[in-house]
Amino acid sequence: MKIAIGNDHAGPDYKKAIVDYLHSKGHDVFNHGTDTFDSVDYPDFGHPVAMDVESGKADFGIVICGSGNGIAMTANKHQGIRAALCWTKEISALARQHNNANVISIPARFTSIQQAVDIVDTFLSTEFEGGRHQKRVDKMKCS
Repeated sequence: MKIAIGNDHAGPDYKKAIVDYLHSKGHDVFNHGTDTFDSVDYPDFGHPVAMDVESGKADFGIVICGSGNGIAMTANKHQGIRAALCWTKEISALARQHNNANVISIPARFTSIQQAVDIVDTFLSTEFEGGRHQKRVDKMKCS
C-alpha cells in the first residue's frame, strides 16, 4: 500500500513511530511532515497529503496535529477526501466501515504514540462496508 503522511510540530515523534510501523508492514510512505518541534503551519503539511490521495499517488493519508482538527479540516477541502478525526481504534474502524474515510487525522495531544499506531493499524486493516453506507458517502460530494 502507498500511504502519505504529514504532521506539524505536535507530531514528529508520532510520525516517526507510525512510519516505522508502516515500513515494517511493507508499505511505501510519502513523508510530507516536519521532523522538528519548531512551530509550523499544519496546512503546509495537510494539503500535500490530501493531494497525494486525491491524485491516486497514495491509497490513504495520515495527518497529525495537536488536536487533529485543523489538519483534518485542511485535508477535507480537497474533492474526494474524507478525512476522519480519530482518537480511538473504534472510531477509526467506523470511519472506514461507514464513511469510507481515506485520510485519518490523529490528535497528538490527546493520544499516546502507541494508541496512534494502533489507530492507524485499525484504520488500514478495516474495509468499507458499502451497502447502505455507500449512498450516504455519495451524498457527501458537492455538486
